Amino acid sequence: MKKILLLLAAAVLVMQAPGHAQLGLGMAPMRVEVKMTPGQQYSGALRLSNQSGSKTRVRAEVLDFNYDGVGTPQFERNLPSEANFSCKLWLSLNPMEIELDPEGYLLVRYTLRLPAQLAEGSYNCAAGFTTLPAAEAITGMGMRTAVRIVAAIYVVVGNPVTYGELKGIRLEQAPSETSREGDWRAVITLENSGSVYFRPTGKLEVFDSQGKAIDTQEFLALPVLPKRSQRFLFPLKAQLEPGSYKLRVHVDVGTGEIQEGVAEVVVEPPAAPTKPAPKPKQ
Repeated sequence: MKKILLLLAAAVLVMQAPGHAQLGLGMAPMRVEVKMTPGQQYSGALRLSNQSGSKTRVRAEVLDFNYDGVGTPQFERNLPSEANFSCKLWLSLNPMEIELDPEGYLLVRYTLRLPAQLAEGSYNCAAGFTTLPAAEAITGMGMRTAVRIVAAIYVVVGNPVTYGELKGIRLEQAPSETSREGDWRAVITLENSGSVYFRPTGKLEVFDSQGKAIDTQEFLALPVLPKRSQRFLFPLKAQLEPGSYKLRVHVDVGTGEIQEGVAEVVVEPPAAPTKPAPKPKQ
């Protein structure tokens, strides 16, 4: 049975061009997953829609992607780090230049053509679609908002075995630019030593020194790509006073076996303010 998994992500770009009506793109399906064999060809379609009230020009492109240390997908035309896991060279899109009527849509065909010699494992790439200035608005100055929507494609070749391991549990203060002062977050690190991505399921529990559960959170459905570690961030809802706490993790990386890990952590009292040195007497 063939499945395809598509992950949609939108990015907003700002360009210099005359201003005009609000732009928006939509895409369906949001989830498709392909299981293939070496040398096989597979074709499908993405329904790209114009959700604005004006005619919109769109350019398609084939992209690499990965996930950064906070779980945000990074889409680029070329990511050398993904060379061994990319399906970009096997993916073609048609058409590459698109004009959508107001509230209109178009089916964009995609085709994957796998090499005859290909190792078992999972490969990932993306189809990106970015709005362009209208033909009559290319000259002139002003602000224009361009919208990009991206479909991330995962290809599983053969029947690779999943190898994932819980590698780390820690507590850290959340960055001040993204949270309130004194907020904490748990950081769970999972390692994928295998050749196929997985999406973990499970939960984090936080207990105080009396053994009372003060926070419980589920894992996000973030994929861990092959041959790397991925950090999962859990911003804690509970305010942690100075004292001892226990972080407990139960996680299944897709093998059906539950891995458990526990970390004992201590929140120290805030440091006392430093007194300024006395001024020397004159």
